[in-house]
Amino acid sequence: MSHHERTVDVAVLGAGTAGLAAYRAARGAGAEALLIDPGPLGTTCARVGCMPSKLLIAAAEAAHDAREAGPFGLRTTVQVDGRAVMERVRRERDRFVGFVLEGVDRIPGADLIAERGRFAGPGLLEAGAHRIRARSVVLATGSSPAVPPLFEPVRPRVIVNDDVFSWETLPSSVAVFGAGVIGLELGQALHRLGVRVRIFGLNNLVGPLSDPIVRQAAAEAFREELPCDLDARDVALTLDGDAAVVRWSAEGHPQQERFEWILVATGRRPNLASLNLEAAAPGAFEGGRLQGYDRTTMQLGAGPIFLAGDVNGDLPLLHEAADEGRIAGENAARFPAVQPGPRRTPLAIVFSDPQLAVVGSSFAELTARGGFLAGAVSFADQGRSRVMRRNRGALR
Repeated sequence: MSHHERTVDVAVLGAGTAGLAAYRAARGAGAEALLIDPGPLGTTCARVGCMPSKLLIAAAEAAHDAREAGPFGLRTTVQVDGRAVMERVRRERDRFVGFVLEGVDRIPGADLIAERGRFAGPGLLEAGAHRIRARSVVLATGSSPAVPPLFEPVRPRVIVNDDVFSWETLPSSVAVFGAGVIGLELGQALHRLGVRVRIFGLNNLVGPLSDPIVRQAAAEAFREELPCDLDARDVALTLDGDAAVVRWSAEGHPQQERFEWILVATGRRPNLASLNLEAAAPGAFEGGRLQGYDRTTMQLGAGPIFLAGDVNGDLPLLHEAADEGRIAGENAARFPAVQPGPRRTPLAIVFSDPQLAVVGSSFAELTARGGFLAGAVSFADQGRSRVMRRNRGALR
């Protein structure tokens, strides 16, 4: 195959939130920059993340609030039209994606290669018929849902969060594995839209919470509303026709239930495996972990490779991806004069009900650093919470 040769200052692999920010920052710093992405374009947030999930949650909240209006003296009935719900989710999702694509369309055509890129050596990339020599490289290839071997026996019934937003209508039942951000948000939303849901977790973890008092309050709130086994043990899965059968142990008692779908939300893995990173930075990605990554500069080791967004496995949040892309792009442009970039106060929010939030250092991080003082408040009898019938939960 003959190659189209090109030399640039900065090559950015991935045109999502972090990649676009890196490209623009590198250009802003005076570097000649190039984006490489096989598509589809439109960012994880807009296509399968923040925006479609919030659209589903909004529909679920509307249904739930109507059903729960009785104590206010209101009489309501709710009928969920699954096709109409999912049609709006897809329509509005496509609208948000369109806004992103409008921005991508303003990028000069010569600055975007619609191919999958990989390293062929230090500072050398291949993308289809293109061979690119780059003084610095920013990796912003994102992450993908991880499906553990446990789910292989029921693979035809397994879905990940990306799949939910392509549904034509709502299913009858879903088992959600994983009580993290994605599992809690989607599991509760589907439950409120009339889908039979059970959430399976492990070690009583709830979202990003590590404070035992707040975590216990959250666990109680979720268990009051929908079936949750936050420490499911001895899980086994089998196929039975078009259904998946889940067997598990809860508090020492065997359980069994059938579901139309198994939603796996047990974590995501960085999209690094196909990049041939070993050719450019030997030993940088061993045992499934990055070695020598600096979250203040985005630099990998001491070389001209930088990582931004979900691919670095640090803080998989939209605003963090944008910040990291900017830091990575600027440092790639001025390499080797690399500088730490400003980072925001850590913030994690789960858009469940009740919402979960961690602001600043977590309980686990504070505990690891030594001692601290703590104050706590319960919302169980707090005035405004009681007025709104949202008097549950805790803050510490």
